[in-house]
Amino acid sequence: MHDIRFIRDHPEDFDRALARRGEAPVAERVIGLDDRRRALIVELENLKAERNRLSKEIGKAKAAGDEAEFERLRTRVAEMKDEIGRLEEALREAENALRALLLTIPNLPAEDVPDGEDESDNVELHRRGTPRTFDFTPREHFEIPAVARAMDFERAAKLSGARFVVLRGPIARIHRALAQFMLDVHTRENGLEEVWVPVLVREEAMIGTGQLPKFAEDSYRTEDGLWLIPTAEVPLTNLVAGEILSHEALPMRLVAHSQCFRSEAGSAGRDTKGMLRQHQFEKVEMVSITRPGESRAELERMTRAAEGILERLDLPYRTVVLCTGDMGFSARRTHDIEVWLPGQGKYREISSVSVCGDFQARRMNARFRPAPEAKPEFVHTLNGSGLAVGRTLIAVLENGQEADGSVTLPEVLAPYLGGARRLTVEGRLE
Repeated sequence: MHDIRFIRDHPEDFDRALARRGEAPVAERVIGLDDRRRALIVELENLKAERNRLSKEIGKAKAAGDEAEFERLRTRVAEMKDEIGRLEEALREAENALRALLLTIPNLPAEDVPDGEDESDNVELHRRGTPRTFDFTPREHFEIPAVARAMDFERAAKLSGARFVVLRGPIARIHRALAQFMLDVHTRENGLEEVWVPVLVREEAMIGTGQLPKFAEDSYRTEDGLWLIPTAEVPLTNLVAGEILSHEALPMRLVAHSQCFRSEAGSAGRDTKGMLRQHQFEKVEMVSITRPGESRAELERMTRAAEGILERLDLPYRTVVLCTGDMGFSARRTHDIEVWLPGQGKYREISSVSVCGDFQARRMNARFRPAPEAKPEFVHTLNGSGLAVGRTLIAVLENGQEADGSVTLPEVLAPYLGGARRLTVEGRLE
């Protein structure tokens, strides 16, 4: 959410920044609603003050025995009670309308974010690792003989429909090993605190991180009003909702491995084969809560933490900064990390690391005190995948595939796989 004072003081700058994201001007509407709200507050306060004054006059008229004045004042105070009630309702409506509008306005991009309309305008920052040269045509993950037996889409469809998968045997074990490996690196070497979080959250938690109200169709809602999380960003970030943290409590660096759920409402016809785009998947999610002046450096630290996982797995990748037209709703700047998938012959997103500034903090009312007696300020929030587990599994399988249909596995996973370094064509770990 945005600071209404900034919009009022800098309406042209605000609309200009939104225009970089392809958004229509909105400052005039916001200021108009805020003017209405402020006018109602003044009118209501004045009316209440007048009522209080007249209430005192009632006592004086009663004491003086002036029955006519007493009845006149009492009647007027009763009328004012109804007027106050109508004004309070009008004020609630004005406040709700202003909040509803503010909740639909995306974050403003940082000044150094490149302008653009879509992913074709993203700017590459660097590449690491060299894609392997195969002496055969590399297959996509679901076509690799060693994998096909243990990646069951047909039975998943029988259970749940399209965009689900059942993993069995060694593939399920590799999937689990990847998540464990990521958690161990992040907690032991990157200084993150592991957290286990609910995958069902209240509506206000989804509002706090920006999934609601604008993107309700992208998530799943239960009949009792809880929402299945699209990423552990939602519960992790909302851990500080409504709180005032101490200066010493920051930065707060968290990581969680969780199930994630997305309806993929806008992805019809995209990535329909394999497990690249699923309704249910797993991620190891990183979240940082920082002081305002430290959030940009934290973006770089989190990006390196995610990149480091790929480097240990010996997976080629590239990192891009998203243009204004491709950024997520809550982000000020986003680094996408894209892993090389030889089966597709292209880089595909495996992590997005975003700095949100105080945008989410305002929606959650999450603050900190710069000093013990100082006025609270809004924290800055960041989030990023470290990494998407299913997509990492895909990358490991495709980059490690051999001509005979077997898969050579990354050395760093051996301790999690009983020492195994290879998935045989028959589907055994050796």
